[in-house]
Amino acid sequence: MLKITLVRSMIGRPEKHRKILRGMGLTRLNRTVELEDSPPVRGMINKVSHLVEVRKD
Repeated sequence: MLKITLVRSMIGRPEKHRKILRGMGLTRLNRTVELEDSPPVRGMINKVSHLVEVRKD
């Protein structure tokens, strides 16, 4: 499992980045979600790596 936290605001970001964050369940700053470590999730994290913090649990 991966713990993903939104640490930078999505204001002013491209719509594509916003959709990826919403798809992961990150809607507010400092919100943390737990997602399974899989290739699709890794791809989403790579696209918005500058906005999120990832911890392995």
